[in-house]
Amino acid sequence: MIKNKYLVLFSGVVVATLLLAGCATVEQPLRENLLTQKTAVRQCAEAFRALDAAVDHAGVRDAEAHRIAGFPYLRIDRYHAQLRDAAGRDAQAHELWVSRLQALDREARRAEIHNLPEADIRALESGGRAALFDNTAQCADTLRAHDQAQDLTSPQRLALLHARAQVPDRYVTWQRVAGLYRFTRVPFSMGIARWERETTQDFREVAQGRAPAQPLMRYALPNVPNVPTMMRERIAAMIRRASDNPLRVPVFSDEERAALVSAFAPVFEIEAGAVYDRIGRLRWMAADVLAVDHAEPVVYYRVVFARHRDFGDQPLTQIVYTVWFAERPRLHALDLLAGHLDGVMFRVTLSPDGEPLLYDSIHPCGCYHLFFPTARVQPVPAPDGEVEWAFVPATLPVHSAGARVAVRMATRTHYLVKVALDAFDGPGAAESYTLLPEGDLRSLPRGSESSSESSSERRSAYDPDGMIRGTERGERVFFWPMGIPSAGAMRQWGHHATAFVGRRHFDDADLIDKRFRIIAP
Repeated sequence: MIKNKYLVLFSGVVVATLLLAGCATVEQPLRENLLTQKTAVRQCAEAFRALDAAVDHAGVRDAEAHRIAGFPYLRIDRYHAQLRDAAGRDAQAHELWVSRLQALDREARRAEIHNLPEADIRALESGGRAALFDNTAQCADTLRAHDQAQDLTSPQRLALLHARAQVPDRYVTWQRVAGLYRFTRVPFSMGIARWERETTQDFREVAQGRAPAQPLMRYALPNVPNVPTMMRERIAAMIRRASDNPLRVPVFSDEERAALVSAFAPVFEIEAGAVYDRIGRLRWMAADVLAVDHAEPVVYYRVVFARHRDFGDQPLTQIVYTVWFAERPRLHALDLLAGHLDGVMFRVTLSPDGEPLLYDSIHPCGCYHLFFPTARVQPVPAPDGEVEWAFVPATLPVHSAGARVAVRMATRTHYLVKVALDAFDGPGAAESYTLLPEGDLRSLPRGSESSSESSSERRSAYDPDGMIRGTERGERVFFWPMGIPSAGAMRQWGHHATAFVGRRHFDDADLIDKRFRIIAP
C-alpha cells in the first residue's frame, strides 16, 4: 500500500483534474484502472501518472527500453519482444516474461527517480527519493496483479499487452520519403562500398605488419589470468544454470556476471597521438559538459542476449564492452565526422558452450558496423538488394586456451584496424582499466560523489530521445535522407540503427541468426 503522505497529491480537485483532462488520451488498461472503484488500484494508477508527468516535465525520461502503452509498470527491449510467442504458449514462461518486462521498467524508473530535481521529489510528497522508488515498485506489483486477475475473466488486457510489446525501429520513414530514399540510396551505397574496400585494405596491411601511425597505448584488465579450457567449461555450466527457466532467459548473479565479463575482457590497443586517443570515465564537468576523465581508464560493459535457430531455444550470451574518447578531432577544416565524444563498442557473442562464436563492433553513433566471425560460423549471402548486410573485414580462429582478443584502433578516427587473438599474460607495459556497468551512465553525479543523493546533482548521459546532447555531427545534414535521426551523434543502448541503406539495429535479437549459420556448434 502506498504511504498516506504520498496520496495527498491525488486528493480532491487534483484527481478530478487529472482524470477529466487526461483519461481521453490514456491507453487501456490504465484508463480503466484510473476509474476503478478498487482504491489501491486507482491510487497506484494515479501515482504512475503523477510520476510520469513529473519525469516528463523535468526532462529526465530514460529511453533505453520502450514503454508499453497502457502498462506503466512494463517496458520492452528487442530481445524480449522476440520472446512474445514463446511466452504466449506457456503460463510459467508468460509469468517470467512479464517479470522481465517489469524489471526493465524498474531499472528505468530507478534512473528517472535518481535524476528528478529535488523540487519534484518534494512536490510528489513521497517521503523522499528512496520511498518514492519503493512505493513505485509496490504499485507495479499492485497493477500487475490486478491486470492479470482481469485476464482470468477477459483476455483483452493480455491481447493488448502482446500486441503492444514491440520496439519501433530507429528509422524515420517520413525522412526517407521526403529525402527520396529510393534514389538517394544509390550514391550512399557507392560510398559504403568504397568505405568497405578501404577498411578491408587497412586490416590487410596491419595484419601484414604495417607500422602504427603513433605509438601504441595498450589497456588491459589487471590481475586477470587467461581463460583456459577448464574456465570455459565452468562458463558453459554457468550459462546452463542461468538459463534453467521456462523462458530460457539467462539470469546471472552479480558474481557470475562479473566472472563472465572479466573472462572475455579484451586488450585495447590505440595508436595514441594525443589526449583524444586516451580512454576514460564519463563524468559531468563544469557547465554541464559530459567529458572523459582520462585519469581513470574505464571500460563499460553490459550483458545482453541473442538467439539463433541452430541452437533452438538456447540463448546466445553477449558481452558488450564500450570505451569512450573525449572527441573525434578534425582531420581537416571541412571534416563533417568530427565532434565532441567518440567511442567504440565491441561485442563478443558466446555459444551455449561458453566459446566465442563471433565478434562485432560499432561506434556509439551506430556507425561502422564490423563483424569478425570465428571458424565456427559462416556468413550467409546477402538477400537481393541488401547493401549493408554483414561486412567482414577479418576472421578469427576458434578461441585457443590462453588467448585474449586484442582490438586495435587508429589514431584520431578510432576506426578498428585489427582484431586478433593476443596471448597476453597481464597488464605488463599496458595501462590498467576498470570495468563498470554501462547502466551507470543512466544516472551520473553532477558534482561530488558525496552529494549524489541530491537529485539536482544527478543526470543521465542521455537525453529523453536517447541521444547524448552536444555530440551532433555535421554529417547529419547530408545523411538525413537515410532516415536516421541526427546521424553521427552518440546514443543510448536500444537506439543504434547501424545501416544507412536498409534497416538494421545493433540490438536486434536475430541479427546473427539472419547473417551467419553455425558450422561447428
